[in-house]
Amino acid sequence: MDASLVEQSAQVEVVLRAKDGDADAFGKLVRVYQRRAVSLAYRLVGNAEDASDVAQDAFVRAFRNLSQLDDPARFGPWLMRVVSNLALNFRRSRAIRAAASLDDAAAVGMDRRRQARGLRVAAASDSDSEALPTELHNAVTAAMEQLPDSQRLALILFSVEGVPQKEVAEILDCSVELVKWNVFQARKKLKEMLAEHL
Repeated sequence: MDASLVEQSAQVEVVLRAKDGDADAFGKLVRVYQRRAVSLAYRLVGNAEDASDVAQDAFVRAFRNLSQLDDPARFGPWLMRVVSNLALNFRRSRAIRAAASLDDAAAVGMDRRRQARGLRVAAASDSDSEALPTELHNAVTAAMEQLPDSQRLALILFSVEGVPQKEVAEILDCSVELVKWNVFQARKKLKEMLAEHL
């Protein structure tokens, strides 16, 4: 028997035990998926502490709603959908909070301009150009923030996390063709936004 089939069969057994209320079985699932859940959340919220909170909340919700999972073999994509939904909700609530305080938003914008100016000065004065990757990283992060949620999420899952397109489609509850289109559009927009850095 193929090793991946054995692993999947063992995971299905663990999921079924967890559905029956076995907290230890669910703990095994947490250990298997924790790194992936935090990584996905981090890529969507951009902060390690917030990502950890989102992933933890996702596991709590998954445990409470495990009875809604029809196919135990699809636990991974189902959990990643919970993580992505919570991360996107977190981003939206953060945006709403930021918009509520115009003074804070103006201060953040001023700080970013100062940081960007400082990075350009540092890049120009740094003989070994170590500041350039930081500036590029900041530019990519800012460009990613401007993408629509569906495109950003498809791009992160497929291109960054390496999730197969079929599984991305399951996580996003859409067709594989839509995943391909979202990834294509995201890459196209990023290329346009980052033209001066490429």
